[in-house]
Amino acid sequence: MSDSLMFNNDAYVVLETNRPEEILTPAEMFAKLKEVVIKFADDLPIDVQQITGIDERVQYLLDTSCELDLAPGEYFQWYVIRLEK
Repeated sequence: MSDSLMFNNDAYVVLETNRPEEILTPAEMFAKLKEVVIKFADDLPIDVQQITGIDERVQYLLDTSCELDLAPGEYFQWYVIRLEK
């Protein structure tokens, strides 16, 4: 049985091309990733493009991925972090 602590999302660290790392709350992360999903809708992986709703695409990415290749040499990565032990 998996440990439920694995699924606690206290915050996310976000890494983007030519930007300093950011620490975001889950709500902020959802909003940021939603902007990326809207802006790069045609460049998303096929499995994500097959999902019809934008919010559903964002949630799918949060649940299954930790990065998107936006263009050659550009990246968007996110990782769940715990702020307290």
